[in-house]
Amino acid sequence: MRTLADDLAEHAARHPDRIALDTPDGPVTYGQLDRRTREVTRLLRAHGVRPETVCAVAVEHGPDAVAAMTAVLRCGAAFLTLDVTQPRDRLASFVRSAGARLLLTTTAHAAALDLGTLVIELDGPGPDAPDATAADAWHPTAADTSASPAAVDPHALAYVSHTSGSTGEPSPVFVEHQALDTYLRDTVRAFGLGQDTVVLQTAPLGYDASLRDTFAPLLAGARLVLVERARLLRPADFARTVREHGVTALLSVTPSFLTHLAGQRDLPDPLAGVTLVASSGESLRPFLTAGGRSLVPGRLVNQYGPTECTMTTTRHDVPADPDPAHDVVGLPRTGATVRVLGPDLTPVPDGTVGEVYIGGTGLARGYGGLPARTAAAFLPDPYGPPGSRMYRTGDLGRWTPQGLRYEGRGDRQIKIRGYRVDPAEVEGALLTHPAVSGAVVTPHTDDRGRVYLAAHVTGDHTTPDAALRRHLARTLPPHLMPRRFLRHTALPTTRGGKADRGRLVAGSTA
Repeated sequence: MRTLADDLAEHAARHPDRIALDTPDGPVTYGQLDRRTREVTRLLRAHGVRPETVCAVAVEHGPDAVAAMTAVLRCGAAFLTLDVTQPRDRLASFVRSAGARLLLTTTAHAAALDLGTLVIELDGPGPDAPDATAADAWHPTAADTSASPAAVDPHALAYVSHTSGSTGEPSPVFVEHQALDTYLRDTVRAFGLGQDTVVLQTAPLGYDASLRDTFAPLLAGARLVLVERARLLRPADFARTVREHGVTALLSVTPSFLTHLAGQRDLPDPLAGVTLVASSGESLRPFLTAGGRSLVPGRLVNQYGPTECTMTTTRHDVPADPDPAHDVVGLPRTGATVRVLGPDLTPVPDGTVGEVYIGGTGLARGYGGLPARTAAAFLPDPYGPPGSRMYRTGDLGRWTPQGLRYEGRGDRQIKIRGYRVDPAEVEGALLTHPAVSGAVVTPHTDDRGRVYLAAHVTGDHTTPDAALRRHLARTLPPHLMPRRFLRHTALPTTRGGKADRGRLVAGSTA
């Protein structure tokens, strides 16, 4: 099958001087990126990398990371990206559970990341050039045809991505080449990415959203902007980066980050020039309830889909004047199927809440080394062709005229005084108060076994609790009123940019 590695090689052949990467060390052209990719491909093939070989990639997000991942795909093999800022023991567990045989890294990280695998230092000498370093490969010279893309089995493993661990120990999800390639090509089409698109990389390595950030623009022949992660976390620096680099598209921002950005009163137009913002990872409803749609001057797309289904399953173009009461995630992408089923796996009527099951081309192979968990989550699809499967998401949803409406997770919704409560409803109401710039609501249990809500808020700390309660009472019933309001300078987030509810719960009960 044809893969993105073939397309990148073709871009380099046709437009070698077009800028592929805009980095702190200067621009990298498609020709230079192809040259570096070929060098790394030779290194991998010299070490016996072939289909089903898993190669861990542990470098800072930059040209070498892009070249390393592309080189692995050229070999028809699979990569596991690692966030080098994570604890060593955590990275070691990822390497073990993914079955990685090689570690691609740099001299600076090699000693600290001694994870028990064969190490290839990307800034060391190549196998056939003992007096040269891999850095020499950035200088364009004659192409090395021995490192051309190989024919790839569509059902061979392409990458391994670990689940977030919200329900226990992170598990390795095995995704095949066909699933990755089909998804990326559909993303380019759905978002209208082209040679004039400029995408800012926002998702960190180690999260599957970073693959969308990296490869969708390159597949389209566009320009990818890579900056130090610290610049992405500070709103003023983020807005300056967007402006200075002429960014036109953001493919992987979380609602938590958009809400944080909207709360910066001194940044009146932080997304100026951006024509596409694609959000994912959390419910968009609180952001929309707070009037956040006006922050995005162009197209805002609400994406939904778990890691087990190759990043994104549904998309919804959020209108300029959305109904904030509902979290619409839209229609399935090409090749995907979405079913809303009851407890007996029969379809529920349109408009009725059920559990969301996903099938089609994006389904992962399963969880590596965990056959029982794979069997429990990936079920035979009674409504699909013979041998097809569907993934049980654990999410709740209902079909509406606009498409699928996300109704939260069964394991996040709670009961208070007999009422079923979704904390997102309270978060959205809090964000409509002018003194609140961020809000996360968590459930707790008191010493008498009663469940109550605690609201974690950022913004004006001088606003009394009574004022927030009066504001909420205008739109919420009594059982949705938080018992406690906890002030924070900033709300903690995971490395992927989602609100870290676990830390908030632990901190408020300590």
